[in-house]
This record gives sequence, C-alpha cells and structure tokens, in this order.
Amino acid sequence: MKAVINGKTYNTSSATLVCDLPCSANRGDFGWHDTSLYITKKRNFFLAGEGGARSMWSEPIGNNGSIGGRGLRPVSEQEARDYMEAANCDEGDFAAVGLDVEEA
Repeated sequence: MKAVINGKTYNTSSATLVCDLPCSANRGDFGWHDTSLYITKKRNFFLAGEGGARSMWSEPIGNNGSIGGRGLRPVSEQEARDYMEAANCDEGDFAAVGLDVEEA
C-alpha cells in the first residue's frame, strides 16, 4: 500500500513493520480491523490497514452512514509509542525504532 500525504510518500513495501495492532473483533464485525504500525527510513511513523464500518478505517457514506475502508495514516511519535504499548511491544522493540524507555 502506498500514498502521498502532506507531500510525503508512505509505502508499506519500503517501510519497516514495527508491530500489528491488536483487534479482538471477528472479521464480520463492524469494529474489526487489520492494522499495522510502520516506520519509514526517515523515522516517520504511520498506520496501514483496513477495517469495518466502525473501525478507524471507516469511510462516510450517505448522510449518516459509514462503510469499511482501508488506507494509510501518519501518526506522531507519541501515538506510535501508545500503539506499541497497546501491542505489548518490549524494550527491544522500542529500541529498534529509536524510542527510549526508562525504568519506573
């Protein structure tokens, strides 16, 4: 998957997969999604995926409806950190993408 967003190219083929986001919904559920976090060579994070009508990938249709969709979405370093924590990434995963973690 590839897209140009705000003058930057995001490409799942050339970026590094960081982790897959957890989803407990079944594929037929409106909340289902298949989403992965990536990092580019220039250290920009982004999400890529697809999902149902109530997922982060939903697209508006009609006056008040929505359908499933797919796409790419840039995320900040803090959002990437939050997604990695939700995916239960360990210290090594954070270090691999240049994000520091400290002992509490």
